Amino acid sequence: MPKWALFPRMRFTRQVLLLQIGVVVLVVGLGVALVSSLLRSELTEQYGQRALAIAKSVAADPVVVAGAVARQQGGPLEDRSLAVGKATGALFVVITDDKQIRLAHPTPSEIGKQVSTSAEEALAGADVVSAVQKGTLVLSVRSKTPIRQGNRVVGEVSVGFDVSDVTGHVNRLIALTSVFAGGALLLGAGASALLNRRLRRVTHGLEPHELTELLYEREAVLHGIGEGVLAVDGQQRVTVRNDEAERLLGTSIPVGAPLAELDLSPRVHKAVAEGLPVDNLLAVAGNRVLVVNSRAVRRDDRPLGTVLTFRDRTDLDTLTRELDGIRSLSDGLRAQRHEFANRLHTLSGLLQLGHRTEAEEYLQTLTETTGSPAEPLGDQVSDPYLQALLVAKTEQAQEKGMELRLADDSWVPTSVTDPVAAGTVIGNLVDNALHAARMGARRPASVEVGLLADGTTLHVSVADSGSGVPEPLRDKLFDEGVSTKLAPGHGLGLALARHAARARGGDVWLADPGDSTSGALFVARLPDLLSGQEP
Repeated sequence: MPKWALFPRMRFTRQVLLLQIGVVVLVVGLGVALVSSLLRSELTEQYGQRALAIAKSVAADPVVVAGAVARQQGGPLEDRSLAVGKATGALFVVITDDKQIRLAHPTPSEIGKQVSTSAEEALAGADVVSAVQKGTLVLSVRSKTPIRQGNRVVGEVSVGFDVSDVTGHVNRLIALTSVFAGGALLLGAGASALLNRRLRRVTHGLEPHELTELLYEREAVLHGIGEGVLAVDGQQRVTVRNDEAERLLGTSIPVGAPLAELDLSPRVHKAVAEGLPVDNLLAVAGNRVLVVNSRAVRRDDRPLGTVLTFRDRTDLDTLTRELDGIRSLSDGLRAQRHEFANRLHTLSGLLQLGHRTEAEEYLQTLTETTGSPAEPLGDQVSDPYLQALLVAKTEQAQEKGMELRLADDSWVPTSVTDPVAAGTVIGNLVDNALHAARMGARRPASVEVGLLADGTTLHVSVADSGSGVPEPLRDKLFDEGVSTKLAPGHGLGLALARHAARARGGDVWLADPGDSTSGALFVARLPDLLSGQEP
């Protein structure tokens, strides 16, 4: 059971609801208590100031001043104090002389007696405001002020209001405040209930420990599989991605970033924009060929986003190209073996029939016409990887009835430092040229490859005898999926060659699109591809 659970058997959303309601009740209760205290204090002060004002008006009455000087008990002073008390609603109006002897009091029997609460402060000439005291009557809020004749204090006036009056006034205000507090409490409880309902909907009713387990499982799955995973929401912002996706795509993919701002393959952007399921879509990312699958995610017919998965097919393509080269060489050798066997059979037949002269002439003809399938490269290209690649492509061309030759000005005396990059660029350019030459109208169909070393930089040129690049394709020839081949799955070779070259700081471009009289010319520059030392 989670340690954070206050009530192990109670759902977390209900705990949150109760906690929120408790907080609202506590805040409202404290607020009412604070308001009550402030109201009581304020009203006590107001009643005290009211009592002081009444006392000052009585102390300024000449009749009261004269009576206090004469120490006259009862009589006009009593009448005057009772009239003021009745008119103002005060609990009492008491007049004393300078010896604290009552001269007027609501209870006649108290006249002539000393006051029950000290009047020394008032007789000293100071006002006493809002003193809560209990004398001969009930607990009251009272104020006192001196009676002066000139500069001499001759007595004091004390006026008080019943505390119950203050309490009743406070209670009425508290009752009114409680109505608003109750409304605030109901509003807070309702808001808490709505928030609780929203929380259940957002979390799909899952408990925190279940959400934690889902998070751990998601992280384990995302970072444990060998495929790249990238998820975007309905606004095409990245919501989920794993490290493998960043590695395969060759770029940083921050969560929350708009997909349109990321440097991804146009095919990936198109797959997400269309929102349709995509299976085994080939895309280029850097030097890699990726297989992309895309699925739109929906819940209750509401689109939530798209999930893409990426698989690396680079190694497979490399092996496939190498296998194609080996197969081409094998097919060429097998064709040579069959041709050589046929010639031997012919020569054997001539000798068996006794046609010695004809056999010698036939043998002389074979000696003069028979050449190796691949012309020797001599000292033009010293690197064994480049030699093997050119021999394989030559055999492939001859098998299809075409000619592949090395330009006379080719010169590569040093070794290649990255055979994979060289094979990617040169192999794809040659394959593209062979296809163009075979589809062209000129015969014999041919391809010329030029290799020239410039320090550690290798310059490559590939020209074909085809019909040139059509005008609509010239500006987008290196985009993924753009191809003159009708069969699906093509359009990656040139894009992959350019990516591989640019990854090394070089480039591949169409130097001459060609026309009806000459084929296309592709040129590549590959810096730091050569070692600078002869092998």
